[in-house]
Amino acid sequence: MTADRGADGEDDPAPPVVLKLGGSLITEKSRPETLDEDALDAACDAIAAALAEGTVDRLVVVHGGGSFGHHHASEHGVSTSAGTHDPAAVMDVHTAMTALNRAVLDRLHDRDVPAVPVHPLSLSARPDGAEGDLDLPLSSTATMLEEGFVPVLHGDGVATADAGVTVVSGDELVVELAAGLGARRVGVCSTVSGVLDVDGDVIPAIDSFDAVAEALGASDATDVSGGMAAKVRELLALDAPAYVFGAAGLESFLRGEAAGTRID
Repeated sequence: MTADRGADGEDDPAPPVVLKLGGSLITEKSRPETLDEDALDAACDAIAAALAEGTVDRLVVVHGGGSFGHHHASEHGVSTSAGTHDPAAVMDVHTAMTALNRAVLDRLHDRDVPAVPVHPLSLSARPDGAEGDLDLPLSSTATMLEEGFVPVLHGDGVATADAGVTVVSGDELVVELAAGLGARRVGVCSTVSGVLDVDGDVIPAIDSFDAVAEALGASDATDVSGGMAAKVRELLALDAPAYVFGAAGLESFLRGEAAGTRID
């Protein structure tokens, strides 16, 4: 991989790749706090291979909540728009998500990936209480990248003005990180092979939301929990090309190839 030359003659680091591992991919969503061991191991194998081979040299990983965070958030009625002032509810969600994060980190460490955790509850906020308006300090993640680490973030609670603590989804984090860090590529890996049309076939490329709105069953009121319509809207707003793909497309994406549906 070739880095750009800076004005002082030194190599500038390549823009990072941001990868989301969907919670539905790495956990068994129908069983509270249960990993999908095979899927998680396969994803970590692919990440480790890409870093070792040099097809990716700067990587940020985000993972969803799956059967860990979503189970507790639902139990307490907490979402991206509904908050809580109950510290027990906050801790239930956060503890479950840090447990999942630890499981992801352990498997990456087993493969010699220099992964380190970034816990959004301690770093991010919605300053005006508006869903979707996220204040995520990027400097710590950027510094981790510069020092050779792979930051691993996750869906979590987030301090929210006038609402206590709401949920920040992995999809929101992906968009914020990609924009704030100037990502060159964004990947969203889940249990579906791409964005599907009305016949269930993968749409190869999307450059306009209107062109796929009918297939996504979308309206002006998008799915605030991170449904496919919301994902496509947010990814279209990025400067970097984004890809939505299934587990089978992860290795291709990490090699810099097309995978699933390209959105730009």
